[in-house]
Amino acid sequence: MPVARREPQEPRVIAHVDMDCFYVQVEQRRNPALRGQPTAVVQYNDWKGGGLIAVSYEARGFGVKRSMRGDEAKRVCPGINLVQVPVARGKADLNLYRSAGSEVVAILASKGKCERASIDEVYLDLTDAAKEMLLQAPPDSPEQILMEAAKSNILGLPSDPNEKEKNVRAWLCRSDADYEDKLLACGAIIVAQLRIRVLEETQFTCSAGISHNKMLAKLVSGMHKPAQQTVVPSSSVQDFLASLPVKKMKQLGGKLGSSLQDDLGVETIGDLLSFTEEKLQEQYGVNTGTWLWKIARGISGEEVEDRLLPKSHGCGKTFPGPKALKNSASVKGWLDQLCEELSERIQSDLNQNKRIAQTLTLHARASKENERDSMKKFPSKSCPLRYGTGKIQEDAMKLFESGLHDFLESQNTGWSITSLSVTASKIFDIPSGTSSILRYIKGPSSSASPAIPNSSSVPEDPSLDNNVYVTPIHEEQCELSTSEKEDGKRYSAISAKQCSANEEKRISKKLPEVKGQSALHEKRKSDGLICSHPVGSSLEANRAEEHNVSAQGADRSSTNGGDEHSGSNAWMFNVEDIDPAVVEELPPEIQREIQGWIRPPKQPSTKRRGSTISSYFPPARS
Repeated sequence: MPVARREPQEPRVIAHVDMDCFYVQVEQRRNPALRGQPTAVVQYNDWKGGGLIAVSYEARGFGVKRSMRGDEAKRVCPGINLVQVPVARGKADLNLYRSAGSEVVAILASKGKCERASIDEVYLDLTDAAKEMLLQAPPDSPEQILMEAAKSNILGLPSDPNEKEKNVRAWLCRSDADYEDKLLACGAIIVAQLRIRVLEETQFTCSAGISHNKMLAKLVSGMHKPAQQTVVPSSSVQDFLASLPVKKMKQLGGKLGSSLQDDLGVETIGDLLSFTEEKLQEQYGVNTGTWLWKIARGISGEEVEDRLLPKSHGCGKTFPGPKALKNSASVKGWLDQLCEELSERIQSDLNQNKRIAQTLTLHARASKENERDSMKKFPSKSCPLRYGTGKIQEDAMKLFESGLHDFLESQNTGWSITSLSVTASKIFDIPSGTSSILRYIKGPSSSASPAIPNSSSVPEDPSLDNNVYVTPIHEEQCELSTSEKEDGKRYSAISAKQCSANEEKRISKKLPEVKGQSALHEKRKSDGLICSHPVGSSLEANRAEEHNVSAQGADRSSTNGGDEHSGSNAWMFNVEDIDPAVVEELPPEIQREIQGWIRPPKQPSTKRRGSTISSYFPPARS
């Protein structure tokens, strides 16, 4: 249910920018011959000519609507151009349109906080830019107003078309306007400038709504399409909402809106003004009741999120009529294709934007055999997302089977699936403080592997992954000794001597009464720093461990030594404590490095011929 948010103390300038029949514009840019012609973009679907997903304004003039199929559109408008969306994996591929939308977002984001709401719509918080304009170059002369800004539609102004531009210019330059309206005037000019830039740089037109909150800006952005903008002054809010149908308001198009109509007799947003906040809270709960009371007065505290990237990634496919899926094999075939595309998109997001998705969700629409009027819906199912195409496919199928079991309620009856989709959500940025865990093992002179691999370096098999991200907790490091293989390739190994020496130095300062190797071993265990099998450790250290001798002593007798950092703590791990089953649940970037730890590369023996067994034992202490 909707939740009320506190209204900001300071006035804001919020814009909602909506592209005009965007998919058609993208196709017209690809094929300029389509410009000015009745055109529609249809989904990949040969049933009755495919479903229309975008219709040009020229085609709308003939009566073509988005609810039509391609065949019907041709009957209504014989000269219509039907362009099919690109196809991949047997379904529509929208990457072309996503990329075009990103071009627009890059321009719009230059003037303020930008929230990408979908492929073709954006919210902007232009408050700071409007305040700056009001201080430095406020609109004070009607003649200086940008032509595009002068075409704005200002709610509440006289509707005489012959005087419209004159009235708009006068409103934008009013010296007696209050502070909120002056900010709105600056916002209208800024949006007009942005829309001109979008047209010049991308060839796309867009419409916009400008108000003091997201709710109102969204409601008016489509009032005067195409290629126009609408401004909602505070003084016009009540009149605007008084006649607005309930179903037009965001979050009132479903059950809540129907309940308002059926239970309270509310047909327009203005009708809500006749109910007290207490009455609405009694009917719909405290939060939703307060939200309804506020929207009736044009109040909304929803903030514009500073987000240029999508909140989730989803891939779906519908199976209308005879194409409905009626067995698990056909469902698995389509789920595998959807999951393959989803895996590519989240991996690309990770490589390009350093973001990781956390949750996998499966949605479906289904019906039971001989139960056309069944009210039970196929339940959505979610689970933690595991990176890797095979794992996503496996988990998606398990989610489907679980949902099907709940949907059928143990009934032995036939079923059919008319829609499938998989979604990756709860996407988070990798924290800026994260890096490869090798940072805590390698010394400053060593070359650490990159924190984020290139997409070209990401293997398909997650078991081959060798990078991991950790958030810094302890500033503990171990120095490295570096050797060379005969083929010239360099590799890094932990200097067991330096790690142990540093550890012993730290222990000796804090626990002077502790004597002997067993005491040191117990102290390491208490610190959780036991290193049973150091990554890339020397052969001497490994053999010393086999003989229950400290790696420190073994390394002291066979290595020339290196720089020691006084006071530094050794970061070590116990291989036996790493559960491979848990590792498999981690994203590929984490798996790669951990697998490299569990199976460190074999290293050549650096032992000189003729070495005696005494070299494997520490020298006697005096």
